[in-house]
Amino acid sequence: MARPSVTLHRIEFADWRAVHSWASLPQVCRFQAWGPNTEEQTRAFVATAVDAWAHSPQQRFAYTARVEGTVVGMGELHVRSRRQRQGEITFALHPRFWAQGVGTAIGRGLLAQGFAGQGLHRIHATCDPRNLGSARVLAKLGMTWEGRHRHTALIRDGWRDSEMFSILEDEWREAGPPQQAGGHRGPGDNEGSSYGCQPSTARRR
Repeated sequence: MARPSVTLHRIEFADWRAVHSWASLPQVCRFQAWGPNTEEQTRAFVATAVDAWAHSPQQRFAYTARVEGTVVGMGELHVRSRRQRQGEITFALHPRFWAQGVGTAIGRGLLAQGFAGQGLHRIHATCDPRNLGSARVLAKLGMTWEGRHRHTALIRDGWRDSEMFSILEDEWREAGPPQQAGGHRGPGDNEGSSYGCQPSTARRR
């Protein structure tokens, strides 16, 4: 079965209803400290993500993921340290598009932005040990499992552990440019490289 073509676009406030279509679902936030969101919470989240594009130096890069023009998910790159060139990727996806390669496409785009666009040296991501789908996506991205951090977040069913994955710039470059559809698009953005990722890994801040 053909994989859907995925493009990443700089998030806009008008995207909040699409974001809310999955941020309000219990299965999407099952392993997260946030959600299910009210409309007010989603609007506030999207407004903050949009505002981050105006910060200098910019530390947060939030994108929506589109399939045939429809917003189906989102991903974020967080620059955790400019001096140490450290970053983190997070993502979320509507359940209708789980297990179709869309998450992996988002993740690859975020890694391209982090390494090629921002000059980072190491990028990490985390997921709940029970979130096997997200763990598989992070492995597909070429990220290395580093271990388990205990009790990193208090969620609805108790303390959550986090699996830690990371990839270094040399490892990303050695893998070569990913050959899948997509590009970063949005006001002021150049069309960029392609991407990857999956459900419920994203941590909202």
